[in-house]
Amino acid sequence: MAPSGSIVIRRARAADLADLTALLQILFGMEEDFSFDEARQRQGLMLMLENEQGVVLAAENSGKVIGMCTGQLLVSTAEGAPAVLVEDVVVLPAWQDRGVGRLLMHSIAEWAVSKNAVRLQLLADRNNKAALRFYDKIGWQMTDLICLRKT
Repeated sequence: MAPSGSIVIRRARAADLADLTALLQILFGMEEDFSFDEARQRQGLMLMLENEQGVVLAAENSGKVIGMCTGQLLVSTAEGAPAVLVEDVVVLPAWQDRGVGRLLMHSIAEWAVSKNAVRLQLLADRNNKAALRFYDKIGWQMTDLICLRKT
């Protein structure tokens, strides 16, 4: 289904924090590995907004933030070049399957190119079949790597 109205993808700003935090609440509600903590997520978003090696993108329609994604620049020794870690890809349920996620992912890829990144990578919840279908549909490939974490 085509997007309704005019959707703009732009850099998020501090004034968007409430909307971005609400989007993260939706995202973390779907993920087994994370719990939503409003203060923590707001702090994380502020750090991302201030990070010169990262970007927070907002999808906006009629002045309302309807989706987001973030990217952080890394150095890949495997590539011998910069890479981008994509996170926090989420779209309001009413706007899903309307091209918003595709626009966000295209925009984060453009940002990555502007930073001379040669690869984008992301982690996805293995149980989120809709997200996995989405990433497959837009050309992302699964790898044999797994994510390990220590707190």
